[in-house]
Amino acid sequence: MDYLAKFNRKAYQTQLFINNEFVDSDAGETFPTINPTNEEVICHVQRATAADVDKAVAAARKAFESKAWRGLEPSTRARLLFRLADLLEANKEEFAHLEAVDNGKPYMFALYADIPSAASTFRYYAGCVDKIQGRQWDHGFNGKEYLSYIRKEPIGVCGLIVPWNFPLWMLSTKIAPALCTANTVVLKAAEQTPLTSLHFGRLVVEAGFPPGVVNILAGFGPDCGAAICRHPDVNKISFTGSVETGMLVHRMCSEVNLKRCTLELGGKSPLIVFGDADLAAACEAAHS
Repeated sequence: MDYLAKFNRKAYQTQLFINNEFVDSDAGETFPTINPTNEEVICHVQRATAADVDKAVAAARKAFESKAWRGLEPSTRARLLFRLADLLEANKEEFAHLEAVDNGKPYMFALYADIPSAASTFRYYAGCVDKIQGRQWDHGFNGKEYLSYIRKEPIGVCGLIVPWNFPLWMLSTKIAPALCTANTVVLKAAEQTPLTSLHFGRLVVEAGFPPGVVNILAGFGPDCGAAICRHPDVNKISFTGSVETGMLVHRMCSEVNLKRCTLELGGKSPLIVFGDADLAAACEAAHS
């Protein structure tokens, strides 16, 4: 099936998503995103650089400090996440198409695996919102009684960097827990597969999230990803990608404000195939 013909090219979202608006990059530069099945250009996407990162982080910080987001009842925040899950399922054909043309994976795999998994992730964390609790206890010391407690609070602005292989699902695994715990986010989509992430911005607006809570950029590591990692107003980085890049990310996170840093690096689910194994079965398992 020609999925490019099935889906209107004008429907591709090519602008950056900052403060609940789709905008051109500060420099006005674009880059092509390629259909890996035929190596044709699908469209040209706005290229985010450090200036755009500054705008996205400023929007995220303003949203984090506002009562419009931090002041929401947990049940309201949960409803927003449930709404995102519902919208993903309602628009699954569009997102499956984008995954197929931009990533190269089979349309049916995206439709019945990637998109439902992303929706399930948002639904799972929606259910966790009102389950987050602190702890308190009484104890004595030197003949005196004390009350101690642990209060769990959001971190702040989270920079999220996702890889190309599962664009929408990886987005969900990073954005959903961050929003569940009342943080705000600046997500950098992989430059190879930015379309589903940018398209997701439409659902953020439709679901009713306050401006600045979710910001989505498309760009390259050296001028967009690095700017997020080094930004003094970003409190945490979550990165999935190669070991080599992860080492750079870890280093950059300590250059300005010693950010919290979570790295998921280089997992390829390796198989050990012994001499007496069914080689055909092993190849099929590795391929699938």
